[in-house]
Amino acid sequence: MRRSSRRIQQSGSNSTNEKDKPEPLFVIKNEEVLQTSIPPQKSRVKKRAAQPQSDEEYVEQDFPAEAPRLKRQKVGVHSGKKNGHAAAQLHARLFSKGNSVPNDLITGNTIINLPIRAHGLYYHRPLLLDNRQTRTSLLIWFDSVSSSREMPWRKPWVDPTTATTDEVERRAYQVWISEIMLQQTRVSTVVDYWNRWMARWPTIQDLAAAEQDEVLSAWRGLGYYSRATRIHDAARIICNDSEMKGLLPSEVDKLVAKVPGVGRYTAGAISAIVFGKAAPMVDGNVLRVLSRQLGVFGDVKGDKAVIDLLWAAADSLVKSVAGDKPQDEQHGVDPDDDNTEKDDEKVEPSDRPGRWGQALMELGSTICTPKPNCAICPITSSCRAYEEGVQLATKRGLVAKSTTTSSSATLDIEDACTLCKPFEEYADEDDNDNDEQNVKKEEPKQQKPKSKTQTTLRSFAFTQVTSKMKTSDPKPSPPPSSSPALSSAAVEVVVGYARKFPLRTVKKAVREEETLVCAIRRTGDGRYLIRKRPGKGLLAGLWELPSYVLEEPQKASPKSRKKDVEKCVQGLVGAGTAGKKSKGKGEAGVVKYIGELGSVPWLFSHLKLTMHVYLFELEGESSNEEEEYFNGSDGVRSRWSDVEAIDAESMGTGMRKCWALVKEAG
Repeated sequence: MRRSSRRIQQSGSNSTNEKDKPEPLFVIKNEEVLQTSIPPQKSRVKKRAAQPQSDEEYVEQDFPAEAPRLKRQKVGVHSGKKNGHAAAQLHARLFSKGNSVPNDLITGNTIINLPIRAHGLYYHRPLLLDNRQTRTSLLIWFDSVSSSREMPWRKPWVDPTTATTDEVERRAYQVWISEIMLQQTRVSTVVDYWNRWMARWPTIQDLAAAEQDEVLSAWRGLGYYSRATRIHDAARIICNDSEMKGLLPSEVDKLVAKVPGVGRYTAGAISAIVFGKAAPMVDGNVLRVLSRQLGVFGDVKGDKAVIDLLWAAADSLVKSVAGDKPQDEQHGVDPDDDNTEKDDEKVEPSDRPGRWGQALMELGSTICTPKPNCAICPITSSCRAYEEGVQLATKRGLVAKSTTTSSSATLDIEDACTLCKPFEEYADEDDNDNDEQNVKKEEPKQQKPKSKTQTTLRSFAFTQVTSKMKTSDPKPSPPPSSSPALSSAAVEVVVGYARKFPLRTVKKAVREEETLVCAIRRTGDGRYLIRKRPGKGLLAGLWELPSYVLEEPQKASPKSRKKDVEKCVQGLVGAGTAGKKSKGKGEAGVVKYIGELGSVPWLFSHLKLTMHVYLFELEGESSNEEEEYFNGSDGVRSRWSDVEAIDAESMGTGMRKCWALVKEAG
């Protein structure tokens, strides 16, 4: 007998009387269940600006009867063994292969009460997990478009069990570099950098033998320079390690533990793409795709419970894909024939895990974007957000009711979802559901039987581009179309609804900072003083013109900044301003203030920086030969360099703009 008999009544269609009643909402707080109601008029609506910008039929199976029942957890508490164990139990119940929801919970897995989205935890079991045909649809789609965007690191899979060590080593190195470069950087930008990098250091041993300044210089313009430093350090570690000997490990855990700068996403990419192992690849694009596929309305950037759930779903999906038979893509699949391996260790390495991970990422970056193009998505039949959008369009009279499931069901409150945020509270104001007004407004469009419609990708996409990549599977054939054609007005409603997923949070305001940049030129040889930044922190290890951070920029004025920058220069070279004699590094000289050259604004992910550039001249001895490095008065590694040498130095993009001002003035 169930521990509670209280249930939430859910229905695919509401009567006129039901519309006038407030919808019930159950709020779970620790072990308590509090029933409240939402008034017809929403009073708390958070507006968010649109973000600019750097998914078949469900097959029912049974969960194990011995699966333990979870106690209510307070959402937002993620520390401690108890919560970690409960999360693992939840993931096991949701994503176990060959299992489904008990009969008395089927309704919570298939029905959702719009607009408040009252639903059970089992609603978030991926439909993709129980239908190989839809999984195959995504792989076929990826094979058809994988060559449409030039990515030189995408190459045919080489079986590591039969390939030579050198082949596997080089392939792992190529994928590793591409994945690190692609972090926070667009594909179109990375292509040229990756090609130049591989031409310069074709093997990991070549990279390990390079100087750090060379590596940083080659990275110039990609940003996040700590990535280059970690790559260089990691290459040396991998080559000098007695176990790795230049070959990246194939296991995710070892990659994360042994290779600096490699997290679980990059490790999963290397393990799946190179070694053919069933490892999940979850980046920001995949988190968005899975949020919509599973119908999870939560913060995929800051909520650990939501993030862990989506990672667990991705792990189960890639294991299922790894166990699918390759011939499914040629001959189709029998939904009643479960050919998935029960023991993951028996699944042989193949190209399927890598293709699957890349397919999800490709889908998220080209179709399932922040503003998705649902009309051409190959897996809308398994997408919860899409189906909810269709239900909403149906309520507005834009889709015939016969094309959607209309049923009445109940949901036990003990199985109510505690992961999703209150949908009404976080919904955009212009998406509030006023059924009577919307139906009345859209009725004329519905009465036009010959209106232009948009169909899904399965209706036409597989007659387009054919992938040039060779795979271990037979030549694929397209799956049958199963989604109903929607009018353009209905598609617009569906897309608008899907855009809500995942929950968009307000970005924190970036910190603002101002610096004084000192360009000091020797009159004798025209060389400038440059210094190397610390080995850790922002722009670590890069060269720059000497700079000084203003402590209270809001109180600074042009006059006070001039006074501060003169004091800074005096400390740097040990010389006074014009007319004052002093000595600095074996030379007597006079520092002359030339003027302020301008300001350069530069935006980092966490910092808005304004750099005020000043030019000084130092009268002193000249040198015709390249001078050695020396430590300045504050211990920072420094050097006097000519213009050509500075042009070739590893320098941040913002500082290089400051240097451009100096060269223009000189």
